[in-house]
Amino acid sequence: MASAAGLTKEQAVRTYGFEAGGNGTYDVQAGLEYPTPGARASTTALGYNQLLNTNSVELMAEHGDQFLKALKAKAAKLSGAPKKTLEIKIDVLQRMVDFSRTVPDDWSEHEKLTNTPKGLGIHAMNLDIDVGPLLQTQMLMNSVIFAAQKGFKGTLSAAELEMMNLTGDGNGFDMVTMAAELRDQVPTSNFFQKEGYERNPVASRNNVVAKLSAATNAKMDKEVKLQGAKDLAAVFP
Repeated sequence: MASAAGLTKEQAVRTYGFEAGGNGTYDVQAGLEYPTPGARASTTALGYNQLLNTNSVELMAEHGDQFLKALKAKAAKLSGAPKKTLEIKIDVLQRMVDFSRTVPDDWSEHEKLTNTPKGLGIHAMNLDIDVGPLLQTQMLMNSVIFAAQKGFKGTLSAAELEMMNLTGDGNGFDMVTMAAELRDQVPTSNFFQKEGYERNPVASRNNVVAKLSAATNAKMDKEVKLQGAKDLAAVFP
């Protein structure tokens, strides 16, 4: 699905390595990437691409019609019980899309919805075999599309894509396009919300843009050697 959407193997596999530890499953949550005694989830971030609950609601509001179209096309090729099951899921998804649009298309408004049972239900769709990949892929594709609209030429490296994934498209794009001579000087804290920065050890330990980029690449180099990343790479054409 990621390949069909337009992501490259490098982008998908290396981002997965960084976000989910190179061996994380579809249901891995931030802070629980490894079986450590006493480990606790650090955020709501979930899945191969570690979407926050607000990400899920926002994606549903902005791309829900696209997700519904994809599932309807899949249902059209089925028959019998599998078709009926997917049609029920489509009905549920439609209600989720409608709920996500009961507030203005704004991050703070979507964040309010995430703290409701219905909002958490939307986030749980990351665990669904049909909807989860749509959410996870769209999150990355939004950054690719944003960069292209801003005039970025060529293909974003995985580390560049991760900067946008970590800090938001606008902030990440500023880092990606920053002049080389500034990258050793500009603090990474400029591009994060305070809580997110303090919660992210890779960002807080590497306090200028050049260091963060190098550390991200180094972590990706390490994690893509694990079996989960190898398995993901193997499914790409």
